[in-house]
Amino acid sequence: MIQEVRTEVVRKLIHLLIALSVPLAAFDRALALVLLAGGTLAYVVFELFRFNGIKIPVISRLTAIAMRNRDRGRFVLGPVTLGLGALLSLLLFSPQAAAAAIYALAFGDGLSSLAGRLLGRLRPSFLFGKSVEGSCVCFAAVLISVYLVTGNIRPALAGAAAATLVEALPLRDYDNLAIPLVTGLAVTLTLGA
Repeated sequence: MIQEVRTEVVRKLIHLLIALSVPLAAFDRALALVLLAGGTLAYVVFELFRFNGIKIPVISRLTAIAMRNRDRGRFVLGPVTLGLGALLSLLLFSPQAAAAAIYALAFGDGLSSLAGRLLGRLRPSFLFGKSVEGSCVCFAAVLISVYLVTGNIRPALAGAAAATLVEALPLRDYDNLAIPLVTGLAVTLTLGA
């Protein structure tokens, strides 16, 4: 259990770092896009090396520390979908909706997993093994972050509801794509209304 929590903390600290792409994009959108695309591509190459027994200093060690049991012996996909989720958000949405989408990914998904692992007791079947506590943290984190981005409660509520619903689905690493895309769409639709 302690090893699982340590692994999840490392994974989610990496997850939270994706939030830095928002201020970077506000400073220089093209640079943010290049760094996200380049970083994702570099990770794919390094992970292919690791998967084939070629160790890359720091990267291979960090991947091994952050690897879940289900990822043992497999290509670790999470960082790829994390980078793509942020990249697609910047490409598809207005700066405000993209920021909301990326913050939902970083804070909503990131903190819900930690809360679920550390505090989660209530796990009804409709949450597919996830906890009520984790879902509540997801909703609150997205609500707050989207409100701080938009200053408007409607997109904050829509984004929080969308992110929480998607986060509860058994999507595994693909939630890193689905959460920001669905949240960005919900925020875009309610900002325009």
